[in-house]
Order: sequence, then structure tokens, then C-alpha cells
Amino acid sequence: MAHFQSALDLVREQSPEKPVALVRREPVSVAAQWFQRHFNGDVFYAVKANPSSWVIETLLDGGISSFDVASINEVKLVRGLAPEARLAFMHPVKSRRAIAEAYSDFGVKTFSLDTHEELQKILDATGGAKDLNLIVRLATSGEGSNLPLTNKFGAQPYEAPALLLAARQATQDRMGVSFHVGSQCMRPTAYAAAMSAASRALVRAGVLADIVDVGGGFPSVYPGMVPPSLPEYMDVIHRAFDEMKVHEATELWAEPGRSLVAESTSILARVELRKGDALYLNDGAYGNLFDATHAKWPFPVRLHRAEDGDEQPELKPFRFYGPTCDSIDHMPGPFWLPADVEEGDYVEIGMLGAYGVAMTTEFNGYGQTETVFLDDAPMASLFGLGPRSLNVPRSLFDSVEENKVVRLNRPKGGKRGKKRSK
Repeated sequence: MAHFQSALDLVREQSPEKPVALVRREPVSVAAQWFQRHFNGDVFYAVKANPSSWVIETLLDGGISSFDVASINEVKLVRGLAPEARLAFMHPVKSRRAIAEAYSDFGVKTFSLDTHEELQKILDATGGAKDLNLIVRLATSGEGSNLPLTNKFGAQPYEAPALLLAARQATQDRMGVSFHVGSQCMRPTAYAAAMSAASRALVRAGVLADIVDVGGGFPSVYPGMVPPSLPEYMDVIHRAFDEMKVHEATELWAEPGRSLVAESTSILARVELRKGDALYLNDGAYGNLFDATHAKWPFPVRLHRAEDGDEQPELKPFRFYGPTCDSIDHMPGPFWLPADVEEGDYVEIGMLGAYGVAMTTEFNGYGQTETVFLDDAPMASLFGLGPRSLNVPRSLFDSVEENKVVRLNRPKGGKRGKKRSK
């Protein structure tokens, strides 16, 4: 894979025809080390956030060897790169063939479920195996998240006790609970509320959990979305875990995705046409900019052109259109760029390491993205790696510096601060 110091170097040397994923390894390494140092449990990377091989290899090098997989193809991907990795099949609805193949061919023993029917399916597909880790996913309110995940999965409070009891009786190994507070969760107390609800469900079921999986939802930083500091999330989770009705050996798990990889990648797109405040790019909703379209997030941007002057031009808000003929291929922004932007300029769109390249399609014959490595800093960082943002008014970003992560001298392990075996 090609290597450049910066996106501007790439533009000056190649003037790329296709969109380019500009990837940086260091943010992934730093985030992985931070979570392992400050989360008192086991960290499973949510592969769906970015399944690129370089991401998985960088995480492995950084000490993360557990992965949350959501399909048999993700199982195969991780096994091919890390034969000894620990895999948890955390999609609550799976095909019988996928369950059987994951268990028999790839040694996966951890499966999520949220109905009695899925529990029976898992037991049937594994031949009534007794060495399973059965994780019951519970519903949450989704309050405090920018992308709530409340409707599709999760056992409701009135369903949970019976399902927990059935899962406990179905395995001779471990039974656990999990939930997902919603993507880009901006409220640390959402985890405490979900853990309290899980504890009540366990008490009503009359069972003890061997695993408490707080799922994902850990945020990154975007214009207008500066979350509380990550240490605050850890403090809330650890206090809530200490208060749960679980036994001394119960393991604490988490499944970060966005927060591990969002900072790592930006997308370089070329301006094909300008119509007033609308820029038509060679990337869009069906490519790497799904969230910019459907979640309408105003990602940080900066302009690159081969002949760039020294003056600082006035910034103006723009909206983007992607290359397809579909009218929903529209990113409203606002994206703040120099007022003189024109055809042939390149726009770097930051903070797309999560759910960027992972969401691409080939609709209308587009969607091909090249990948290069860069040595520069990310466009924003919760881990103190780079500038607040470039070409974004300060009012949109607030004060990211105030939310830089501070290192806590906290023992790593599970409940009561003890190190959990893997």
C-alpha cells in the first residue's frame, strides 16, 4: 500500500481519479492501548465498524485479540488474520448454517440471543453443545445516543427473566447479559441505567451472570458532538458494575468500534462540479459517506489543491452531492470550506474510520476506493493526537482540548479490580 506524509503530497504527486481512504495506524494503536489500560475488563473490537485487514492487524499488534463478529464472513475474516483470536458472535439473529459453521469449523462458542427461538436455534445448530457462552441481549431506551438502536434487538423487561433462566439452564459453561446503549452515546449514565436494568432482570430470573457485556456506543468527536471525556464513561461503568448483583468472578466485557477507529481514516474526494453552494464529489452516500447522508453529520473537512497559496481564504458553508444519479445521494452538511473552491479541488473529509469504507457499495458503477497510508495526525482526537479540526469554526467544535483523555492509574481486570482470565 502506498505511503505519503500528507494528503496534499498525494494530491500533488498523483491527482487521484478515484476516492482515496487516507489511513493512519497510530490513532488505532493509541485507542487500543487506552481502552486496555482503563477499561477493567476484556475489550472486543466490533469488526463491523471497519473490517479492513490493516485495522485488525494494528489492533492485534496493540494487544487486542478479542473480536465481536456479526456474520460468518466476519468470523472467516478474523480467523484468517488471527487464528488464535477469541470471537464472540454477537448478532442476535443468525442462520442455522452460520451458527453451525462458526461453532464446528471456527471454534466460536459465544453467541448472543434475544428470544427463546434464537436460543433453541443455537442449541440445535451446535448439536446441543454444553460448552457455550450464551449472552442474552436486553433492550435499552437509547436515550443519550445520536443513533439509537432500540427497535430491532433486545429482550424487553417483561421477557428477560424467563429468557435468562432458559439460557442459564441450557449451558454448562457461562451465561451472560449484554445491551447496546446506541451509537455515539453522549451520556455516560446511559451505561449505568442499562446495567441497573440488567441487574434487576437477573434478580427476577433468580440467576447469576458470568459475563456482563456493556456493548458498544463509545463515542468519538465530531463537529457539534464533543462528548464527555472517556474516563468519565469508564468511571460510570466500573461503579455500576460494582453495584450489580453478580458474583465475584463475573467478567466485564465491552465492544468498542467507533471509538477505536473513527480517528484513523479520512476520505479524499474530488470536486467534479460546483453549483453555488453545492459541490458534486466523486464519493457520496453509496460510497464512504453514508453517515454524512443519513445521519446528516457535518464531518470536519479541509481543501487540497496542487497549487495552494499561502493566504487564508474566507470559509463558507457548502453541501455535497455524490456521483450517482440518485437524488438522495446528498450530504447537507454544512461543510466549511474556502469560498473559492472549484472543480478539480480535493476535499478531505475526516473522522470516517468508522462506518466509512465499511458501508461502500458499487451502485451506479461507483464505489471503488483506493487506500494509502499517511503519517500525519487525525483531523480531531479524543486521545490528544492532533488539532481540534481544520476549516471548522470553533463554535461548531466547542473545546475539544478540555476533553483530552487523561491517563488514570486504574488496575485492569474485572469485578473488584481483579484481572480476568482470557
